[in-house]
Amino acid sequence: FWLKLRAAPSFCSSALQAPSSTSSAMGGEFTIRTRKFKQNPLLGRRQFVLDVIHPGMANVSKKDLATKLASMYKVHDSQCIQLFGFKTAFGGGRSTGFGLIYENLDKMKKFEPKYRLKRAGLGAEKAGAGRRSKKDTKNRRKKVRGKEKTKAAGGKK
Repeated sequence: FWLKLRAAPSFCSSALQAPSSTSSAMGGEFTIRTRKFKQNPLLGRRQFVLDVIHPGMANVSKKDLATKLASMYKVHDSQCIQLFGFKTAFGGGRSTGFGLIYENLDKMKKFEPKYRLKRAGLGAEKAGAGRRSKKDTKNRRKKVRGKEKTKAAGGKK
């Protein structure tokens, strides 16, 4: 009884099935499928859960996944695609993660966290002295009095 119910909807599920695609990279085949696809116009992006089936491979690189998604969803720049939070299922062969496709790089720079921008190679470098050098300067200044403090703060050049 239960098996018949489980097998019956297979003919009607093809119209509602999420877009999926198969690709080969570095000698291994993988299939990607999106779930919970949502348009988010306030943040200027599309967001979804990404299922990757990769039998015989340890994992698939995010770069390969991004290029495949760019061709699937006709994205002009694959840099606008952010993929993160991938977990491999026990036993391997399947991974699930989260994906965002931004309308343009400006929206991405506006709404993405700094650490993910830096991961994608878009984050700006930090300016200023590092933590250790600030501490060294402070401790050098503690050892002197008066006008010597400004000389100590200038550092040794």
